[in-house]
Amino acid sequence: MTFGEKLLNARITLNLSQTELAEKIGVSERSIYSYEQTGTLPRTAVIKRIATALNVSVSYLMDEDETDKIKNISDGLFIANAKNEYGYKGAREAQSVISRASALFAGGELDDKAKDIFFQSLMEVYLEFKAGARDKFRPRRRKSRKA
Repeated sequence: MTFGEKLLNARITLNLSQTELAEKIGVSERSIYSYEQTGTLPRTAVIKRIATALNVSVSYLMDEDETDKIKNISDGLFIANAKNEYGYKGAREAQSVISRASALFAGGELDDKAKDIFFQSLMEVYLEFKAGARDKFRPRRRKSRKA
């Protein structure tokens, strides 16, 4: 099922009108119609609000093959962000990262100390790249001209 079909089915299951859902998530009724009928995808923040309002996961809404409505919402948001930013290939890679990390933490192959080291390393990489992006994309201040 497509995003629009899943949105429509979940909305009807909860007996919500397009107007009621629109009011709950802070968009126009026309936007809900567009999401359901034309296949238009909303921004990531709106997708998260839709998922929350309909009691489904973001991954359920975004992945046409997903049938589990109640997966981890933050996982789904990560995948949705990757899809919006990098397309389907990015979404597949994001799903792969989550699956491998889940298997690593759930499995018994690593002891708790090794898991802590892995998580700490991952956080360090994340913070390093976040700082680099902030420095790279920070708006430059204009020098004021003195007359």
